[in-house]
Parts: sequence; C-alpha cells; structure tokens
Amino acid sequence: MQSLRRNKLAAPISPATAPSMSSWRLLRRQWPHYVALTRLDRPIGIFLLLWPTWWALLIAGGGRPDAWITVVFTLGVVLMRSAGCVINDFADRGFDGRVRRTRARPLAAGAVRPREALILCLVLCTAAFALVLTTNLYTILLSFAGVLLAATYPFAKRYTYLPQFHLGLAFGWGIPMAFAAQTDSVPPTAWLLLIANVLWSVVYDTMYAMVDREDDIRIGVKSTAILFGDADRFIIGVLQVSMLGTLWLLGANLDLRWPFHAGLAVTAALFAYHQYLIRGRDPEGCFRAFLHNNWAGMAIFAGLLASYLLR
Repeated sequence: MQSLRRNKLAAPISPATAPSMSSWRLLRRQWPHYVALTRLDRPIGIFLLLWPTWWALLIAGGGRPDAWITVVFTLGVVLMRSAGCVINDFADRGFDGRVRRTRARPLAAGAVRPREALILCLVLCTAAFALVLTTNLYTILLSFAGVLLAATYPFAKRYTYLPQFHLGLAFGWGIPMAFAAQTDSVPPTAWLLLIANVLWSVVYDTMYAMVDREDDIRIGVKSTAILFGDADRFIIGVLQVSMLGTLWLLGANLDLRWPFHAGLAVTAALFAYHQYLIRGRDPEGCFRAFLHNNWAGMAIFAGLLASYLLR
C-alpha cells in the first residue's frame, strides 16, 4: 500500500491533461512535488546556509544585528536555497535518472516538467530579490553576484573537479551581503569569514560527493571526491584544520571571548567524529558525516553568541 501511494505521488502530469486543469488544481496536485523539488522536506541545506549567514549577522552587528535584516536574510536563505535546488535539478535532470540516490527526484522522474521548474525558480528568486530591495544599494548590487554564483554552480561539475569550491562561494555569499546590509561596508573580517565558510563547504560537500562517487565516475560528473581519490580523508582533515585556524584568527582579530574558542573546540571534536564516520568510505557513513556538519555550524554560532552576550 505504501509503495502504491508513492507511485501515485510520483506520477507525472501528461501534456494532454495539464492545460485543462485550473491553475489552482494544478498547484494543489503538484504541491508535494514542488516541496520535494525545493528540498523543503530536507532542511539540512537550509541550516548549512543559515549558520554562516547568522555568524556574519552576529559579527557585523556586534552581537546585536538589526531585527529586520535578520528576518530578510533568514527568509532569503530559505528562498535561495530552494531556488538553488530547483536550478540544480533542472541542470542535472539528464544525470539524476542514472544515479540510484537521485533517480526519484521530481524532474528526473517526470513528475515536474522543466518549464514548471523554471517558473518556480523565477518565483523564488523574485521573492528573495523583493526582500533584498528593503536593504541598501550595496547589498542589492552584491545580490546579483550571489544569483550568478547560485545559477552557475550546477554546471561547474561538468567542467571542473572543484565544483565544491564554487558551492562554497555560492553558499557563503550571504556573508559579505550581511555585512553590507548591516554596516554598508564589507570589511576584511567578512572576507576572512567567507574563506572559512568556503573551506567548510568543501569539507561537507566532499563527504556528500563521496556518497555518489562511483555513479559520478560512471556518468562523467566531476567532484573533489573524485579528484582527491584515496587522499580524500587526509585532504578533508587538512581543510577542517584550515577552517578552524581561519576562525581562530578571526576570533583573535575580533577579541572574542572564551565561549567562542570553546565552540571551536567542540567543532574540532565533531570534525574528529566525522573522520571516524568516513573511515571506511561507505556511502551511509559519508552521508551521516555530511548531515552531522549541521552541529558544527551550530557549535560555532553558539560560541559566537555566548561570546557577545558576555561582553
């Protein structure tokens, strides 16, 4: 019975019936597919985007970020992560059906048509841009670079073995934007925080790519997991240490108090656990390590927040 229900949910709308269906009925029928397409039912990506954005807002606001700007960036992260998932699946619709883990995605399975996906992406981006328009000109100008990074990331894996670095820039672009919105400037601190986030993004997205490494090699998709090969765990470890070192330098420059360093210590322990999870390179362990990075982002945020509260 459960499998029948899943099959019914994944059934695509035929071109013959779609035009006769009212927009409201179409939306009601497609809503579960749109949720799956935007990954709103899998919020891990939202959290991995939110933590660095909240780090930036805390630092830029001296521990007391503007309430409206916090709302704008929190909602903006949800909207742009959703739009990023849509454009990623649109770009990968020819590959996803050939990978075991992704073959049931709405576009690959035919449950959502490419035109629908593009319209949904446009709606999400428009809503996010409307939020950005409530900030200042500097932030608005930076947002165009953010959209370009997000839109081009899905295609990077066709041309380079370093798409995870591209993802890090796309995921971290909210950092300079947050500083611009809060202070109307982007100081060196913002770029240092962006570097830390790029390093972290490569860490967890390489773990994610290790899950699909064999399938990616077979279909010709590139990733750092393939590039690093048997040195993957070592290089991930180097990147983890580099990320922590960058954040330590940031804390020293900002004269952050002991809770921040305690947060880094907790993060270091979590990173050691992630190394344990990926020790055998089995897909399940690598995926668990990827998901567990959410706690690392939270630990850093908690340390930052406590440091400012003690001032």
